[in-house]
Amino acid sequence: MLLDTASLYFRAFFGVPEIKADNGTPVNAVRGLLDFISRLVGEYSPTHLVCCWDNDWRPQWRVDLIPSYKSHRVVAARPGDQPDVEEVPDPLEVQVPVIRAVLGALGIAIVGADHYEADDVIGTLATGAGMPVDIVTGDRDLFQLVDDDAGVRVLYIARGVGRHERVTAEVVRDKYAIEAAQYADFATLRGDASDGLPGVSGIGEKTAATLLQRFGDMSGILAAAEDPDADLGPNPRSKIRAAADYLAVAPRVVAVARDIELHDHDATLPREPRDPELVKALAEEFNLEGPLTRLVETLADR
Repeated sequence: MLLDTASLYFRAFFGVPEIKADNGTPVNAVRGLLDFISRLVGEYSPTHLVCCWDNDWRPQWRVDLIPSYKSHRVVAARPGDQPDVEEVPDPLEVQVPVIRAVLGALGIAIVGADHYEADDVIGTLATGAGMPVDIVTGDRDLFQLVDDDAGVRVLYIARGVGRHERVTAEVVRDKYAIEAAQYADFATLRGDASDGLPGVSGIGEKTAATLLQRFGDMSGILAAAEDPDADLGPNPRSKIRAAADYLAVAPRVVAVARDIELHDHDATLPREPRDPELVKALAEEFNLEGPLTRLVETLADR
């Protein structure tokens, strides 16, 4: 099980009423995340689990290709070559170190990679995993990793962790009339305002799906736009050609990396905490007794 960790703790922060520890630190995101993990582990009993991390939520190499990439989420640019600062509510930002401390005490793997997003970590771990993989996320971009033959599916939490949807290749086909392997090109054509991707002007989901059904992938679509004999109408042809500069770089931005270097880690999900005394101390300090007790019991019972 691969967790898009930020997707989960943002959801917990906005979905769980504000709760503060005795020292005044808000802990609703921490508590919510722990309960989400308990629920998912209890339902699916994974043997391995990784909390995938955004070491760089807006990698410069993606921004160099498409400057608008996630630009609407930037608070301020730091000088030099430090990354831009993501807009995160202060009461959530102070909880992130607590989340890392608690996960570490439990012995749950946290994996990130410099210059890459959690999506890229997920893509690398899911590719060639050698076992079935469940990806937990609220991000549709990860539908591109769905692979029935390899046993990779997405547990899509857009409607809530308790109401998540199991996304297989059939679900992608039914929703979008494309194959999962075509999803990255589909997203490139359609665009995604939440990521600052403009898409091709005038090309919506239906037209994007039709183009992919007819020409297979982005290379096929671009070739058809330049081939006067191709079965491509003048309207979509002109739109594709007008967006040539965007389409030359956008697929690299949208595609999830699948082969990045990751630090050594043990993804085995423990049956008992790595550091029980630290778990106890963190539970007392941050008012986490309930969710930590539930998660420790869930780990032991699976």
